[in-house]
Amino acid sequence: MDSSIFREYDIRGIYDQNLTQDIVFTIGVLLGEHIKQNGSTSIFIGYDARTHSPQLYEWLKAGLFQSGIMVYFIGMIPTPVAYFATYNTIDGVSSPNSIMITGSHNPPQYNGFKITIARKPFYGKDIKDLGEKLAQNLRTYVPAPIQDHPINALKAYKDYLIEHFPNLKNFPYPIALDYGNGVGALGLEDVLDALHIPHHALFETPDGSFPNHHPDPSEEKNLTQLKSYLKSHAIPIGLAFDGDADRIALLTANHDYKGDELAILFAKNLSENGISPLVIGEVKCSQIMYDTIDKIGKSVMYKTGHSNLKIKLKELNAHLAAEMSGHMFFNDRYFGYDDAIYAGLRALELFLKQTPKELEATIESLPALYCTPEEKVPASEENKFIIIEKLHEILKNPPSDFPKILQIISIDGVRVIFEDGWGLVRASNTTPVLVTRFEAKDKPTADFYKKQLLELIEKIKNLLY
Repeated sequence: MDSSIFREYDIRGIYDQNLTQDIVFTIGVLLGEHIKQNGSTSIFIGYDARTHSPQLYEWLKAGLFQSGIMVYFIGMIPTPVAYFATYNTIDGVSSPNSIMITGSHNPPQYNGFKITIARKPFYGKDIKDLGEKLAQNLRTYVPAPIQDHPINALKAYKDYLIEHFPNLKNFPYPIALDYGNGVGALGLEDVLDALHIPHHALFETPDGSFPNHHPDPSEEKNLTQLKSYLKSHAIPIGLAFDGDADRIALLTANHDYKGDELAILFAKNLSENGISPLVIGEVKCSQIMYDTIDKIGKSVMYKTGHSNLKIKLKELNAHLAAEMSGHMFFNDRYFGYDDAIYAGLRALELFLKQTPKELEATIESLPALYCTPEEKVPASEENKFIIIEKLHEILKNPPSDFPKILQIISIDGVRVIFEDGWGLVRASNTTPVLVTRFEAKDKPTADFYKKQLLELIEKIKNLLY
């Protein structure tokens, strides 16, 4: 068994290589036992457009059946629909549990499971414990002698969105959407039609081979076709989605909005509606976001990761949370999970008060800082967390020529606050890399902080390898 499939936020691997029939079946058995321990006996399951998702569903369903769990099949759907199902009674059926079979934005050969138990993400220690149990007791696949129990959660989800966004009817601007051949169009196209929002869809047909581009809107190269379409058709607003539609990108003619910038815009909108916003960001978010939101409400810095932010959002009863990668979580007017389709509609609401140019001006009016893109430093699964620990120790008593440190934040990795900016180094919870980001008053200063921190990392790596 390959233990690397049991990750921090989900279970993810390569179909029929480390996600084999017996392993997926056993995952179903063990999850079924866990669900019953939580006092439940049912679950919703849906999947994305990957070619092997239906087969994984059959294997997983069989394992759940072995543990006496009733499986309600909700079909090919965006991931947020699986979350939505746990908060609503659909076709007379309710369950607080769901599994979404999805590889998210990974390459086509990948797949996996995003799991919700008792309306909470199943992650971290729970996933690690499940992996350890599976290693000790791998079961042999037994087909499930049951028929599917289909539930139309997708229709209920779309009906909900249509009912809750009447203010978007006859939206004043045309928009373009890049679905990346993921499943986002299944949840949004009918809603846009019902609300009479003029729109143009790119790559709306689900295709698990992703023939047009990789379905990850946080990568600049994957937005090229949408940007070209906006320009050539004089369309002022664009939305892009990842493969399972839980991450979003917003574009206007002259700007691509990062996750922390969206958080600022949403927080300002809440403030204009008389709400003092409480907003949770992650350690990669710009200091500008925290400072700006603190002027109109309160911001909280927390760990990276959609599961972490969902838990913290509920704990603090915050209005929203944001991740740089485009996961947006709304507790205000919604259920508190990451939903790119819902976030897209909330983004369109911003243009009811401001034109696209005025929205760009809002971001341009913020203090000017230079931010590096997220960069990755290779580090083995065994050593990446050790490197972070050793870096933290060194920074307590740094070299004499190291820039002055004002504060070290160790919520998630090491975020070092310098006099004119900050640098972040954290261990990725999903891949064998260290993730870095730097921000400062100008590019030379950011590059200097980057050079200093990366040199320390290389010294640590040389001692370990």
